[in-house]
Amino acid sequence: MLRKLYISNYAIINEAEIDFSEGMNIITGETGAGKSILLGALGLILGARADSKVLYDKSRKCVVEGHFAIGNYALTDFFETHEIDYEDETIIRRELSDAGKSRSFINDTPVNLQVLQQLADKLVTIHSQHETLDLGNSGFQLMVIDALGDTGKVFQSFTEHYHAWKAVDRELNETIALAGKAGVERDFILYQYEELEKAALDSIDQEQLEKELTQLTHAGEIKTHLHASCELLESGQHSISELLSAVSTQLRQIEKYAPDLTAYIERLESAHIDIRDIVRDLEDMGLQAQADPAKSEVIQQQLSVLYRLQKKHGLQNATELIHLRDNFAAQLQTFENSEQRIEELTKKRNSLYAKTTIAAKKLSDARKTVFASLEKQVKQLLGEVGMQDATLSVAHTFDTDTYLSASGADAIQFLFSANKGSSLQDIKKVASGGELSRLMLCIKSLLANSIALPTLIFDEIDTGVSGEVAHKVGGVLMRLADNHQLIAITHLPQIASKGNHHLFVYKTSDGKSTHTHIKALTKQERIEEIAKMLSGESPTPAAIKNAKELMGV
Repeated sequence: MLRKLYISNYAIINEAEIDFSEGMNIITGETGAGKSILLGALGLILGARADSKVLYDKSRKCVVEGHFAIGNYALTDFFETHEIDYEDETIIRRELSDAGKSRSFINDTPVNLQVLQQLADKLVTIHSQHETLDLGNSGFQLMVIDALGDTGKVFQSFTEHYHAWKAVDRELNETIALAGKAGVERDFILYQYEELEKAALDSIDQEQLEKELTQLTHAGEIKTHLHASCELLESGQHSISELLSAVSTQLRQIEKYAPDLTAYIERLESAHIDIRDIVRDLEDMGLQAQADPAKSEVIQQQLSVLYRLQKKHGLQNATELIHLRDNFAAQLQTFENSEQRIEELTKKRNSLYAKTTIAAKKLSDARKTVFASLEKQVKQLLGEVGMQDATLSVAHTFDTDTYLSASGADAIQFLFSANKGSSLQDIKKVASGGELSRLMLCIKSLLANSIALPTLIFDEIDTGVSGEVAHKVGGVLMRLADNHQLIAITHLPQIASKGNHHLFVYKTSDGKSTHTHIKALTKQERIEEIAKMLSGESPTPAAIKNAKELMGV
């Protein structure tokens, strides 16, 4: 529900803040006062194309902001999907600069125009004489049928079968495509797989091989330095071992005078033992450090194979080569199993398709039960809004070969005739703007109890009607407004009198500039405004009385 609309620097609206209520909101005003401008401003936050020409004062930006109560619209998933903070009272803002730059926000989160339009479509629908909007859209027509026919469970059953069929159909097509590549790719993949398999990658530790080759290559140098290290530690004159022993002996001489030295003596003796252990290990390493040209050559050949394969495939190590080899093996297995898999998937696809068509037929049959009732109810409502000779008919074709989609296998077309003797034709081709608006009013009033409708805005839906017919149009609007917010721009007092909340649009001029203003009318002001709509700028007592009668006061 639209709670509030703030407009700044849009066309001749300098600044306006408009509060809307539940139920039926009426907007009236003299011709040219700016009612269409108000809709234009609202269109900005609904995602309409922006034009910097609408800026009245080029030195400041245009801002349009709408406050919407959305707690009953089940939109939390939409907000989560687009990473927007959810608020039960959501604020949509659109800003436009003189440079033509447009910015859109939902709860202060910047969004692109597409996201703004997706949310706005769920919140507001505008019906005017100049826009057919959804009425001629086959998707909307199916939605009308499904809502009135309460086909939810049947439709859900169909969609489950449909998506299961499509999933298997996609897998089958992918498998067929892969099999088609087998003749071209199989030999190449097999060659690469065999090359990797021949390298015996599972038995190779590349890091260990590189370490071992380094030791074999530098065996002489390693042996020389290990021997020199052992000499320094233990064997040579003034070796570290000998020096540690001498230090320990010296400290033992004075230990009885300085008992604290005992701990240091023990540490020195421990270090002496550690050095002797180190020397034994280094001597063993020296014995092992032997040049082995034959073994070096074998390791070099193994590493050469690894390096070549890594460079060829753009990989870093043997582990990545193993993963690539296993992937090739899986592809080869897929090639080998593809014919059997294609046969299995074909049977499964055909079985699911048969179930889907059966479910589509059940959905179609459920939809057909609504046609007569819809046509009858719309005919009755059209008579109430001054279109006694108008007829709506539902043309329907069921064809799974041609029309099967996620919405079923039905081709629905609303056919319309406004006059007796006229043939029924596609609604988009024969209905005028006013006729479409009233027809949409009738359909939406039927839908009102079946689905949660967004805020409905009717722009001069009353064009071409008057008197008793206007009363009936107002009655239909009132029924629709019982459970949904409705905003009606009208020039008829019969309709204006039905509103729960009345807004008046007017212009003022100081001789240099003109501005549009919008104000909410009090009860007395409403009586006077409706009386003016009945008899002119200076309403007569009879007009005042008539206005009160229309308002029921």
